[in-house]
Amino acid sequence: MHIIDILIFIVYMLAMLGIGFFFFNKNEGSEDYYVGGRNMSSWHIGLSVVATDVGGGFSVGLGGLGFVMGISGSWMLFTGLLGAWLAAVWLIPVIKGNKAFAKFYTFPEVFHYFYDKKTAMLAGFISAIGYTGFTSSQILAGAKLASGTFAGLNLSTALLIMGAVAVIYTVLGGIKAVIYTDTVQWIILMAGLVFIGLPVSYYAVGGWEAIQATLRPEMLSFANIRWPQLVNWAVTIIPIWFVAMTLYQRIYASRDVKTAKKAWFIAGLFEWPVMALMGVALGLLSRVAADQGMFDYLGAGNIAETDPETGLPMLLRTVLPVGLMGLMMSAYFSAVLSTADSCLMAASGNVVSDLIGQFFSFRNHKQFLLFSQLITFLIGTLAVLIALGMSNVLSLMLYSYAFLVSGLFIPILGALFWKKANATAAFWAMLTGGTTTLLVTWLVPEALMPWGLDANVYGLSFSLAIFVLLSHVIKGKTVKSLKYS
Repeated sequence: MHIIDILIFIVYMLAMLGIGFFFFNKNEGSEDYYVGGRNMSSWHIGLSVVATDVGGGFSVGLGGLGFVMGISGSWMLFTGLLGAWLAAVWLIPVIKGNKAFAKFYTFPEVFHYFYDKKTAMLAGFISAIGYTGFTSSQILAGAKLASGTFAGLNLSTALLIMGAVAVIYTVLGGIKAVIYTDTVQWIILMAGLVFIGLPVSYYAVGGWEAIQATLRPEMLSFANIRWPQLVNWAVTIIPIWFVAMTLYQRIYASRDVKTAKKAWFIAGLFEWPVMALMGVALGLLSRVAADQGMFDYLGAGNIAETDPETGLPMLLRTVLPVGLMGLMMSAYFSAVLSTADSCLMAASGNVVSDLIGQFFSFRNHKQFLLFSQLITFLIGTLAVLIALGMSNVLSLMLYSYAFLVSGLFIPILGALFWKKANATAAFWAMLTGGTTTLLVTWLVPEALMPWGLDANVYGLSFSLAIFVLLSHVIKGKTVKSLKYS
């Protein structure tokens, strides 16, 4: 990589750290650090939501899907559009429109309101674990991009660099730094894809005629997908819009219900078709380049042995000229950091507010802020260590999603929409759902899964069965009496 590209990239990284330092001096307490003063606009929130959801993991992951499946890999983010719009209609009016939630910081506080303290703490524990893993997936995504494009940079060193930048500016700036940098980072990513990545790569591989001549016809079809894959994506990604701590923080940070709903509709449209098609298109172009032998000089001549998620970094390294490489890498690292920082803030909020906060009272806002920054740093360090032991971005990300969804989705639906729900049913549904997903993932080989369905499907099924059974059997205080008391 040329010195000019390296300098462009360094300037970008320093700018992100600068935003963190700026908001370090602006944060006055927990309201600013975790929910941005509850006065953020719809465009800032909406772009932050899509930047967080489609960040590094999906950017690198979509490139991998495009490399393997072609254009049909874009259906993954169609489930994101559905989830965003369903949450805008059904979830936001309840959460943002309820005055009882006006001072909430975290998602598990909603469980405390509807159920009880014990159920809320379990929800906080599940959320913290899930978002620590998700943070790891984003740092790993950035490291793969860096090691694939910077000659001589190995994956472990790249992980440490990416982790350090993401953790430091998130620790310093809190949610305001996260949301404002998300806006900047998303604009940079869009500009990089539209004006640099796609046109330069398209020209480099020889245009449409070369694409048609190189790829199998099904790679250019939206129908190159089996129904179990669609089901797996749907049951993993749609529910995350109802249980994601990062999204609840942004609902709380919005000015009002109208602002939050508009932000979610904006986010849904940018998820699909905009980001979905651009992401898989670059992955598809990297497959064309690989089939044409453009990566042979990197020792990646055997397509069958090539990690699909490295196709995109190799493409950028091969086709981009001096200067544009630095700009494009800054764009992709924007995507990585925009998700890593949000997930890190979510895990930190769960640990501080939903777990430690139940046993320890802070003397003042300054003490709370300093303690929150310490916990954010420790979780970020743990996320880097987890990333050092993993290799596949999309798998790590979807495992984290699945754990969150299978544990939390059924209880939150029960709290919001079923009057017979009770705390005991919610607690055991969470424990059963999350545990089932983990056990099936660890113990059952993927090739032996019935109909090719993910472990999450079985986790959700067991969670639903336990929740319905105990809601009927257990006699006690229900959601209805809690909600209207």
